[in-house]
Amino acid sequence: MAFTARLEPDSLSVERETAALADAGSGAGAIVSFVGLARPSSETGERVNQLVLEAHPSLTQNSLNEIAAAAVQRFAVTAVRVAHRSGAVAAGEPIVFAGVAAQHRREAFDAVDFLMDHLKTDAIFWKREEGPKASRWIEPSAADRASRERW
Repeated sequence: MAFTARLEPDSLSVERETAALADAGSGAGAIVSFVGLARPSSETGERVNQLVLEAHPSLTQNSLNEIAAAAVQRFAVTAVRVAHRSGAVAAGEPIVFAGVAAQHRREAFDAVDFLMDHLKTDAIFWKREEGPKASRWIEPSAADRASRERW
């Protein structure tokens, strides 16, 4: 069982990530992926032009590796692939790709759900929404933490 976890400072190609996952998971019966996009509005409804994800190269990469490795250990999967943006991401652009190849769909769906619940709360990033009126730091919500706790 292989995993790839990558911090991506440039734009994220969903097509490239999906193709690489399909190659790594050759022979799997299911491939499931999730793509998270930068939202165009904040929790309070204000317009957001971009999301800035500040990362520490080794700390952030290590946190991505730990999350991907945990999915490989917990689920019967053939391959796990995580790519997470850093830097400024315009509203509507992909922030994260989480994909899993497995013999069966349920394991693949569960593993992707696990990945996202942990990426949202445990990946080491400092996140800031920037809009025309203001800039604000954001952290995982109580709902995000509750989702992670179910695992």
